[in-house]
Amino acid sequence: MKTLIKSVTAIGFSALAIAASPVAAQVTGKVAVLNPTEVVIKAAAFQSAYQQIATTYSVQRTTIQQRDAQVQELLKQLDTNSDGNIDEAELTAAQGTPQAGQIEQIETEVSTLQNQIDRARVYAVEQILIQYGAAAQQVIEKENIQLVFAPDAVRFAKPEANIGDKVVAALNALAPNVGITPPQNWQPAQQSVALFQQVQQVLMSAQAQAQAAAAAATPAPAQPAPTGR
Repeated sequence: MKTLIKSVTAIGFSALAIAASPVAAQVTGKVAVLNPTEVVIKAAAFQSAYQQIATTYSVQRTTIQQRDAQVQELLKQLDTNSDGNIDEAELTAAQGTPQAGQIEQIETEVSTLQNQIDRARVYAVEQILIQYGAAAQQVIEKENIQLVFAPDAVRFAKPEANIGDKVVAALNALAPNVGITPPQNWQPAQQSVALFQQVQQVLMSAQAQAQAAAAAATPAPAQPAPTGR
């Protein structure tokens, strides 16, 4: 997503993700932990929006998969030593070849298609983020919380200190659904892009863990019994 999603570092979410400081030791009121990324992913509006996007952009997703397979076949043709990698010498030799030209064209097409999907995703995340602050504030006031920390700023916290599920419930009430079709001239806010990137990282990590667990649970193929002489 080269054109839409720029390189943005993770950002704090105002008073809802305060870094640890000596001031924390002076706080006598209730302290809580809150992860905005996890709240957004658990929100009903997020789940619904991502399912709608998967359906709406099913043609783009299928095309991307097909183009990825085509690229892999073209790369095999450039892998002259058949070691499964394109080394420096093979990369140099590939320049100007028909395969390299086709790969470049495919990557441009894939980038365009992926941007269409990600634009809808960022828009959905932004609509949820607009309501996130109000949902978190509701919980903070109701629970009489005086300070909220991001999880990575806390060395230890009891499970009940995490108010994420309570914020999710409040967010579901405020925004049970969000749109997935951005206005024609809409441009995403930097904060929305940053949160979207964090969301994607969490989803990709979860997918990788699930795949690894599935692979580990798959029994190895049975070895043929040894034959006696």
